[in-house]
Amino acid sequence: MPTKEETVTRKLRAILSADVKGYSLLMSDDEAFTVKTLKSYRKVMSAQIVRHKGRVVDAPGDNLMAEFASVVDAVQCAVEIQKKLKEKNQDFPENKRLEFRIGVNIGDVIQDGDNLYGEGVNIAARIEGLADAGGVCISRNAYDHIKNKLTLGYEYIGEHDVKNIKDPVRVYKVLMGAEDAGKLIGEEPKHAKKKWFLPVAVVAAIVVTSIVWHFVQSANRPEFEPASIEKMAYPLPDKISIAVLPFDNMTGDPEQEYFSDGLSEEIITALSIVPELYVIARNSTFTYKGKPMRVQQVSEELGVQYVLEGSVRKSGDKVRITAQLIDALNGYHLWAETYDREFEDLFDLQEEISLKIITELRVKLTKKEGTRFAVPCSENLKAYRKYMQALDHFYRANSQDVVIAQGLAEQAIELDPGYACAYSLLGAIHRMALILGLSKSPMQTLIKAQKYVEKAIDLNPTLSGPHGVLSLIYQSMGQYDKSFEEAKKTIEFNPNSLLGNYAIGSILMYMGRSEESIIYIKKVIRLDPFSTFYFTSLGMSYFFSGQYQEAIGICEKANDSRPHNYFIQICLASAYSAAGNEEKAHIAATEILKIDPTFSLKGFSKKVEQRYKKQADIELYISSLRKAGLPE
Repeated sequence: MPTKEETVTRKLRAILSADVKGYSLLMSDDEAFTVKTLKSYRKVMSAQIVRHKGRVVDAPGDNLMAEFASVVDAVQCAVEIQKKLKEKNQDFPENKRLEFRIGVNIGDVIQDGDNLYGEGVNIAARIEGLADAGGVCISRNAYDHIKNKLTLGYEYIGEHDVKNIKDPVRVYKVLMGAEDAGKLIGEEPKHAKKKWFLPVAVVAAIVVTSIVWHFVQSANRPEFEPASIEKMAYPLPDKISIAVLPFDNMTGDPEQEYFSDGLSEEIITALSIVPELYVIARNSTFTYKGKPMRVQQVSEELGVQYVLEGSVRKSGDKVRITAQLIDALNGYHLWAETYDREFEDLFDLQEEISLKIITELRVKLTKKEGTRFAVPCSENLKAYRKYMQALDHFYRANSQDVVIAQGLAEQAIELDPGYACAYSLLGAIHRMALILGLSKSPMQTLIKAQKYVEKAIDLNPTLSGPHGVLSLIYQSMGQYDKSFEEAKKTIEFNPNSLLGNYAIGSILMYMGRSEESIIYIKKVIRLDPFSTFYFTSLGMSYFFSGQYQEAIGICEKANDSRPHNYFIQICLASAYSAAGNEEKAHIAATEILKIDPTFSLKGFSKKVEQRYKKQADIELYISSLRKAGLPE
């Protein structure tokens, strides 16, 4: 019987990597529909892969990876997949369409059993992120193999730096239209050969001088064009601002992804408790996961000065972590380090990295903050692994993964009965199950969630997360006073908490204090710039405070990214109506009835009266929707 080592082989393969653009937003809008459609589309993709003599290697979440012996077959398959899915997408409105991006590369891969790893796989996954929705991008290696073999067109889109790949990757966009066959747009520049006439000794002297100069200057030399404050999507905060990017999983095993993600999240959590820091939320920084990017781009898009990036390689009981802190405004590396440690030293290592960042940013911790900084939520590595795996499934926010997450969180607690973070996560999981419609008894589910979170607080009352979850649970129960108190504790322990700031903002709106709520919801949007989920709440706060044009502006912005969303259309209908724009109010009202043909003001009023406490707000809300033309 062959050993595991004997099953590991190297081979040259064409790799097709695909994922859904905007998958998280699609899931948040309509989880059941998205999962059903994804399964249907996967069948179409798998059939095409088999038809083109390929093999599906892996298909986690919205991703799919396949291997082919021929890159011609791989690219033909990618094009056919996009054509088939385009046809199927015609049956759905734009906000319901699942549009895949596909990257194809040919290169050396490592096969371990049925799994594939290595640079050939990594490049395919990276260039996939450069493709348009419904499009295909290929590497230079793939292009060289197929350029004269297929009736397609190509557009050279330049060299792209790919994280953890030594040399830049040249990428081509595949042009699939019949009119594009044979075209090559933006061909790579051809550099004329130069003749050198300098004597060898002079050349050698120049080279040696250059090397010495490079050595002297390398410590302070910018590695890229600095970020531009003028180009930033948001003004720099008054505090020291930082974005922690997801650490790259260099293990090659997708099953270890939770570990590298978990390390990033632990560092984000640790930094977030420091009042002097402005830390961008995980939701936004993780949108860069697996995608080619420049630190300058991250800085400008998120509006931060500092960026932390790194990688993780785990092998048995050993772990290698690299990290570097970059000042994006001048391009300098403030600090870079590689750590080779035993896995059992992980908790000390997380603290060490976080404290090093604090030191480099010249932030002083109070004695209280320093004490909280040094205490991990659990010192049981086996329990920690289960917790990280549970968290990974929880973030996928679908019915199947939430059930898996619950089982893993319960296992973590069995391994460490004093694991406060695991109890808090279990409470959040039960609340998520309620949102996803998995509970037959909503109030009982909320009570169970409450007990788990209260247990977490008993074990460690200074953790911000449990207070944030408990605030949301109380809010679901309609107990706004208790919810407000828990939310205040959340931001007391973590000023950068999305949960705490959003909970306070939404509660203030429900209590008729919309002017105050605007401040908190704006902060949430600044901490999580890529999420449009909070725009509706901000729009409604503007609406209730009489700022109708501001409400219209923010809800229109939300509508650009999430058209045909029920709550956004409610916001638009209310604000347009109150502002006197009857035509657009009627359009939004029509859209509401398309989404929910059973809508009535009578039924909607009952929900509003349960949630909002100020009678004037309730009357404004209902009268505006009535004026928009919605039926009684």
